[in-house]
Amino acid sequence: MNPPELHPLCEPLRPLLGTWRGRGAGHYPTIEDFEYLEEVTFGHVGKPFVAYGQKTREASSGLPLHAEQGYFRPQGDGGLELVLTQPSGILEVHTGTVTTTADGLEMSLSTIEVVTSPSAKDVTSVERVITVSGDTLSYDLSMAAVDQPFQHHLSATLTRAD
Repeated sequence: MNPPELHPLCEPLRPLLGTWRGRGAGHYPTIEDFEYLEEVTFGHVGKPFVAYGQKTREASSGLPLHAEQGYFRPQGDGGLELVLTQPSGILEVHTGTVTTTADGLEMSLSTIEVVTSPSAKDVTSVERVITVSGDTLSYDLSMAAVDQPFQHHLSATLTRAD
């Protein structure tokens, strides 16, 4: 059976599809600086969304750090939504834009809502900037959380694994 065709609304997200692996670094006033290994997978089933799965491991020990799952939902005319959940009890709803570039794409997303479970850390806003240039995906993530002002938290560079 042939894989489904990419939904036409998802065409700007085509450069994301596949698995990406690489390294990142994080910092925040409430924690020690850290480095991590990351794997991200983007896939589709022919519907107007791209599924996203992410997991990280601590760079030196290989122990699991973080994971998240979600859906990029293109809206046409460059509009983009992201619905994302984390096992730590955080749900993020983002809106933003996707722009096609000569060799990939650029996405800029900001939360319009962050919902946390009673036991989750308090996160009030998140911004994600993701760039694909050929076989390189890079991103920066900034946030306001745990009574800290909005500031940079994570950056990583990944390469296409398949």
